[in-house]
Amino acid sequence: MFENKTEEERVLMVAVADGTPGSSFEEVKKSLAELSELVKTAGGVTVGEVIQNREARHPGTYIGKGKIEEVREEIARTEADAVVTDDELSPAQMKNLEDALGIKVMDRTMLILDIFAKHASTREGSVQVELAQLKYRSTRLIGAGSAMSRLGGGIGTRGPGEKKLETDRRVIRGRIAQLNRELKEMQKNRDVQRQGRIRSGIPVISIVGYTNAGKSTLLNRLTGAEVLSADMLFATLDPTTRVCETEDGQEMLFTDTVGFIRKLPHHLVDAFRSTLEEARYADIILHVVDASAEEPETAMAVVYETLAGLGIEDKPIITVYNKIDLAGDVIIKDLKAEKTVRISAKTGEGVSTLLQTIGEVLREGKYYLETVIPYDDAGRVAEIRRVGELLFEEYTPEGIAVKAYLPKEYKR
Repeated sequence: MFENKTEEERVLMVAVADGTPGSSFEEVKKSLAELSELVKTAGGVTVGEVIQNREARHPGTYIGKGKIEEVREEIARTEADAVVTDDELSPAQMKNLEDALGIKVMDRTMLILDIFAKHASTREGSVQVELAQLKYRSTRLIGAGSAMSRLGGGIGTRGPGEKKLETDRRVIRGRIAQLNRELKEMQKNRDVQRQGRIRSGIPVISIVGYTNAGKSTLLNRLTGAEVLSADMLFATLDPTTRVCETEDGQEMLFTDTVGFIRKLPHHLVDAFRSTLEEARYADIILHVVDASAEEPETAMAVVYETLAGLGIEDKPIITVYNKIDLAGDVIIKDLKAEKTVRISAKTGEGVSTLLQTIGEVLREGKYYLETVIPYDDAGRVAEIRRVGELLFEEYTPEGIAVKAYLPKEYKR
């Protein structure tokens, strides 16, 4: 018997610390730790890192001439197959750096796009990823070296792909236009589904958070869904909506969205805007935070920055500190949240408290109903249980006595 084993690409990480906000040496070190996880998720292994302190990134080669020589030596020492930079490179920088190093060069954006292409499983997800990749690559056609020939395999080659001499701007523009038309049709379907949810009166809770914070695990815990959850960045990509029914019979819709990350490529934000904006129509934002992370506050800041960029700032937010089974008694504060809850989506600890908290926040936007419903209108009780919170129900000679909280649009 023969065992086939896929060789992992050996990747050397390169970054520049120029002292601008978020680019201090300490911040760059943290960003490279995350970049290493991205490389691992893409199927590679990091073999080293090189950081250059300079006033500004070199406009032609990203790093300076002397540092290029140091990177060459590291490539030889580590036997690296590729170099990945922590920042997005211009077409000229990528070509010049590749020529100078004689090795495949990728940037952080290319790596993230590659992971998205790897994990997209639905038609909508695949279209969004291909659109983002084509927009990214369309600016890199002229003067691109061997990096533009995506037939050799390895990280950065997944997705639409193109042959070096066969793809030109006209072809890509046509494909982008076609994908945009497909996305518009998908957006129409999404709008119809969204309007149906609004008419149903069932509250919608949108789960957002940094990648690998445990959003999919929480969705599975709350709804019994079978969404892939794994200890890796961007384990799930396609948005998922599932129903959760509480013990008192109330239904809630939970929607899981794509995870956020620092330096999230703007091509992805644009392509995934329709799905990311699902949070705009939610009744509550459930912000999941990995409480066991080294610096959860940094991840929280990235999430709020992304939400602000999408225009989602007026929704009630419940911050969920997840993975408390790993975090212990770590204290984290979130001044932007209405309420905070500590849970472990993996073990189930604190989940019942979370549901109670969601109920409390939902109740703030509802009106209190205390009435007797005639027996010939008994079906209304089932409707109240479905769209609201039924507190009390008693069968009397006059009818069914109920006490409940209902959405304001059901007031009658």
